[in-house]
Amino acid sequence: MTDEDSRELHLGPLGRVEGEGSLHLVLRDGELAEARLAIYEPPRFFEAFLRGRAHTEPPDLTSRICGICPVAYQLSACRAIEDACGVRVEGQVAALRRLLYCGEWIESQALHVHLLHAPDFHGCDSAIELARTHREDVARGLRIKQAGNAIVELLGGRAIHPVNVRLGGFHRVPTRAELRPLAELLRRVREDAVAAVRWVSGFDFPDAVCDADLFALAEPDRYAIESGTPTVLRGDGDRRGTVNTFPLAEFSAHVVEHQVPYSTALHSRLDGRRHLTGSLARFAMSGHLLPAELLDLAVAGGLGDPRTGAVCRNPYRSIVIRAIEVLYAVDEAMRIIDAYRAPPRPYTPVPARATTGHGATEAPRGLLYHRYTLAADGTVTDAVLVPPTAQNQGAIEADVEHAVRARLAVGPPAGDTELATLSERAIRNHDPCISCSAHFLRLSLER
Repeated sequence: MTDEDSRELHLGPLGRVEGEGSLHLVLRDGELAEARLAIYEPPRFFEAFLRGRAHTEPPDLTSRICGICPVAYQLSACRAIEDACGVRVEGQVAALRRLLYCGEWIESQALHVHLLHAPDFHGCDSAIELARTHREDVARGLRIKQAGNAIVELLGGRAIHPVNVRLGGFHRVPTRAELRPLAELLRRVREDAVAAVRWVSGFDFPDAVCDADLFALAEPDRYAIESGTPTVLRGDGDRRGTVNTFPLAEFSAHVVEHQVPYSTALHSRLDGRRHLTGSLARFAMSGHLLPAELLDLAVAGGLGDPRTGAVCRNPYRSIVIRAIEVLYAVDEAMRIIDAYRAPPRPYTPVPARATTGHGATEAPRGLLYHRYTLAADGTVTDAVLVPPTAQNQGAIEADVEHAVRARLAVGPPAGDTELATLSERAIRNHDPCISCSAHFLRLSLER
């Protein structure tokens, strides 16, 4: 069907969103009338499953939500229940948790940079196609990812869905001797991580601005990963402007979820406004805390200098931030290993009490929030999980709208394949938990 004045493009199913999704575009009179990013996978009912379970179970149960970021779910659950029970994990056990999270950042961000996102910048449909012309770049990405997997496997007991994490710490902690091979592996892979930053910095980046509020955890003296205070940077410019913070216990008063008729995933608004979590937001909040070497790479990569208040809002350049975050995680992992001394006990007991606790960490894709209410015997009576992808859906839709409208504003007329490719790129910029890089949109057209 063809109609020059009105047409609808239905792009689906989306892959690599831990389920299924699609994009629906409506064009009227040559202009974009509507863009809808729909997550249509069946509800998984994890929050309902958690009710009635012991307070010790959510870390293991919620880790099954994601095969790419299980550590994020485990540690967010641990922090929320420990908060409810009045327990604070410190010292070497806390350092091991950060080391474990570094492993997940390395493997997950390397996956997105090299296998999911980079093919877009070379006009390739997949990492396999990219490897035909950039074999060493793809191989380098796999080496980096393997290093991250090795950290998670050693500390977590296995690389996917680790089982060694528990409330208060770990079932078992490693010896210094057991960590030594990891340090050697990380020293070898650091050169790869630097090369990856320089590689992606040379890509051709379209002009684009994400005007959503940026939302991330922040700490006063280090790049936030497994802890921090919710922090908001208003979406009103490319300079560091108004920054607001609020206690994590007030998360649900600020981030309000709502249903939309075309998606089984909830959408979120932050104080009534569209917001974005993830690498762009983290770099805006904490980039000035990175070591000078990494900041020099960031400036060379076109991100601006956060020490002078610059804020990168170009979503296409998020691939550079992710590569820098990989390098930071490699350095941070080596630092933790070098300073490690086995703690006297692997965990702090977490006795239950009747109350509500809150926990949040920075998953590679953005801020992940958990809240649990416990009975006196530790039974979970209520659970709330707010993942980053659901928070980002509004901002992703807006980015697609901006990209399509900008293309339609210039000639020649855009074909359906071009619009589909453009939309896919706008979505993949934000790594919405998607697990393969090409052909994740199937186009159907009505005119």
